[in-house]
Amino acid sequence: MVTDFVKQYPIQVLCLIFALVLLPSLHVLDVTIMEARNFITAREMITDGNWLLTTMNGEARYEKPPLPTWLTAISGFVFGINSVFAMRLPAALMVILLVVFIYKISLKLTNDKTFAFNNGLILGSSFYVIGIIIEAPWDIFTHGFMSVSIYYLIVLFQDTKTKLRYLALASFFIGLSFLSKGPISVYALLLPFLLAYGFTYKYKPLPKKIATITGLLIIGILIGGWWYLYVRAYDPETFAAIAEKETGNWSSYNVRPFYYYWSFFTQSGLWTIPAFTSLLYPYLKTRVNNLKGYQFSLLWTLFAVVLLSIIPEKKSRYLMPVLIPLSVTISFYINYLIKHFKTLTDKRETIPVYFNFGLIGLLGLGFGFVGYALLKENLAGYWIWFVVSAVLLFIIGLLIFKYLRHKDISKTFYLSFSLFAVLLTLALPLKNAFTSTTYMPISDLKNSSDIALYQFNYIAPEMIWQYGDKIPQIKLTDGSLKLPKESTFGLLTIGISPKDVTTLQEQYDFEKITVFNLNRASKDSRQYKDRLKANYYILTKK
Repeated sequence: MVTDFVKQYPIQVLCLIFALVLLPSLHVLDVTIMEARNFITAREMITDGNWLLTTMNGEARYEKPPLPTWLTAISGFVFGINSVFAMRLPAALMVILLVVFIYKISLKLTNDKTFAFNNGLILGSSFYVIGIIIEAPWDIFTHGFMSVSIYYLIVLFQDTKTKLRYLALASFFIGLSFLSKGPISVYALLLPFLLAYGFTYKYKPLPKKIATITGLLIIGILIGGWWYLYVRAYDPETFAAIAEKETGNWSSYNVRPFYYYWSFFTQSGLWTIPAFTSLLYPYLKTRVNNLKGYQFSLLWTLFAVVLLSIIPEKKSRYLMPVLIPLSVTISFYINYLIKHFKTLTDKRETIPVYFNFGLIGLLGLGFGFVGYALLKENLAGYWIWFVVSAVLLFIIGLLIFKYLRHKDISKTFYLSFSLFAVLLTLALPLKNAFTSTTYMPISDLKNSSDIALYQFNYIAPEMIWQYGDKIPQIKLTDGSLKLPKESTFGLLTIGISPKDVTTLQEQYDFEKITVFNLNRASKDSRQYKDRLKANYYILTKK
């Protein structure tokens, strides 16, 4: 039930809700490998001035366009270049931007503020929309900017007169999307949108619409493509080598079968069962209150999945753009339930609803008991977080069952979102209560030692990020060694061959100091990664 205040200020309320949900615990989770690479590049923009010819650990990194890195570097400059909160802040704000514009897109399609508001809540609480902030943070930028462009395209398509302002805005945000991750979102989000819109609403007059689409694409690519031309002009050999490697990955790396993505609806997490049901066109076509809008969002979703399935390289995170149109189809189903569930008697319709929201309610009821069983020996310092989150989740669970019993899906829906919000804001910090005997951070090494640090072979980007500075490589790609000038230096290595050890021992004395280990999971856990561990030696010239 959306109050009059929410209906009067829906965008402001959505922004406030997701700011409160996302920002307080933004720093809690450990930095992932993709984040580490991006954060290192952002840090070196500030420390080394590499704003255009971007680097990671001092070496060229042209795989990703620089716009998200620029925004991250600016945030780091303001709030601190070693602050995880600062580095994640722009990606979190992009989630809020995405939520705002899915609201605006939904409102444009349905003219229903409650429907659009619920759509914003669904998208912002979908599992992979939140997860993408840490797993592949640059994806949220490219798809967020493209969603803004799509909104202005809808405005253009619905207006009989082409307005230059909306054309310029659509082109500009296509350019920003392109400057965030190349043509990824053009293919995964914009192209399926154009196909779905054409099939559903038609392009009238067709020649004028085609000219509009072509023109804005050209302008957008020009806006977003200048950086590629710049790098190609100033560092052509490196750019060509990186481009060849990236292109080759599309057909030879992480190759999966065509059907790999067809469990895509599970990526919506909390809304998995409603997502699946919303895809059942024969069932919903006579039940939704806006058939054209539903047909459009369903086609947009399915076209996106099919187009992504064609590409041989597949990763779960590539499905993130599918969740944008999928959230609209879920909203149509939720809207139907809110209006009609009290009168439904067919168990084939009611059982999936009871099952979905019942599971969510059970999660709330059981959180405190399961959490205590897992954490009872480690709750010192976390009791307030645990008690408050457990009590709130238990109350929410009870209320979910209460309103399910009354068949009040509106209140059940908002309570389900509230459970998600409490988990993210109050329960997530409990993650740090899981202690690990293996964890040995490298974060204090730079401040506690004044000797230079080098790496031998591969060192995880997470370790370089946590160290706080570049760690130069001793062993070059051709196998030769580039020995440091210093007579005493530190050396990080995961593995080193007997031959290389012999070569180094001819000139240096070895002293093993410690083992840095960024694993918080136990060694027998599937979450344990050997690459997050490195031996630390001090080498002194003989």
